[in-house]
Amino acid sequence: MAATGVGAGDLIAAAVAGRQFGLAVLWVVALGAMFKWVLNEGVSRWQLATGTTLIEGWGARLPRWVGGYFVGYLILWAFLVAAALSASCGVAAKALFPDLPVPLGAWSALHAALAYVLVRRGGYAGFESLMKILTGVMFVSVVVCAVMMQPPLGAILSGLLVPTIPEGSAKFLLGVMGGVGGSVTLLCYGYWIREKGWQGAAMHRRSIFDLTAAYALTGIFGIAVVVLAAAAKPVDASGNALVLALAEQLNVLLGPTGHWFFLIGFWCAVFTSMLGVWQGVPYLFADAVASRAGKHDAKAARIGGLARTPAYRWFLAYLAFPPLVLLWWQKPVAIVILYAVTGAFFMPFLASVLLVMNNRREWIGDLRNKLYANVLLVLSLVLFAGLFVVEVASRLGGK
Repeated sequence: MAATGVGAGDLIAAAVAGRQFGLAVLWVVALGAMFKWVLNEGVSRWQLATGTTLIEGWGARLPRWVGGYFVGYLILWAFLVAAALSASCGVAAKALFPDLPVPLGAWSALHAALAYVLVRRGGYAGFESLMKILTGVMFVSVVVCAVMMQPPLGAILSGLLVPTIPEGSAKFLLGVMGGVGGSVTLLCYGYWIREKGWQGAAMHRRSIFDLTAAYALTGIFGIAVVVLAAAAKPVDASGNALVLALAEQLNVLLGPTGHWFFLIGFWCAVFTSMLGVWQGVPYLFADAVASRAGKHDAKAARIGGLARTPAYRWFLAYLAFPPLVLLWWQKPVAIVILYAVTGAFFMPFLASVLLVMNNRREWIGDLRNKLYANVLLVLSLVLFAGLFVVEVASRLGGK
């Protein structure tokens, strides 16, 4: 969960926050990770209590438009996110091997195809083993760079424990908070714990521990990037160029060791995010298709069952190859606006669904939400609904 949720977008947002506002905004990263923990805990709570995934649950118990909205959102989100991940992997590889005569687009296509083969042939066990290795390298390399900068401990603690909103930062910090830890990929967790054989209410405590570890790592990673950007002050740039500018500044401040450590961490971050999306998101599509058609059965619910369906295999191919065309073709403004709006709407959508489904004792039994869970879900709903309004206003206003 930590590796999949941390991608180029998180790196860029954290780097911009650190460059513009310094260590005073560390609390935003920590709070964002906590809210994603709340939402993901709700996903696992439903599944462990009922034995069905959240997508199965809303397909059977909520109005039919809920599933229809999600399928439409997923198809659009997947296409554009897959293109962004491929582009980011290409940038990271080109930065690591600048002397190789390989075009940027070729690096991107190579990563997309490699991730496809690894997921298609390796199964869940191979995916999990590879993710463990890359996740360890990713976190260690970036955190080591942050420690090498010798940031003031007092300023870090103040930034974490004393919330402040620097002038002109409110709208931006809301976006940073929403970007920490992924969005639709939160739903992948239910399928991964099924692959691990975690079933029944007795596993709820283990999932809480598991998610706490994942989002603690997510928060630490984001904090490390803020620390690096606050100290290095990379040149003003946008997108992946900002991350590369940060790497160049680290070369000046820390020497080649810091430079290469950070670039390796950047590559691991974007490639593990790609692997997580390639492996996990097709589950969502296959599950949604089965739910819409009313064709769920005991076989599909078994460990690995959905991964063997045609819907899973086709959506994996859809992620890996068609989005590559966007690397050579400018995305239409209308699609960008539509993606931004539907993407921003997903988090309040998920919070609303969890508030409805996880509070019905006749549906979820003893694992029904406690007061603290409802309070945090309501707060997350307000937060992400605000982010939705800001995103819509910004996109429609052309900003």
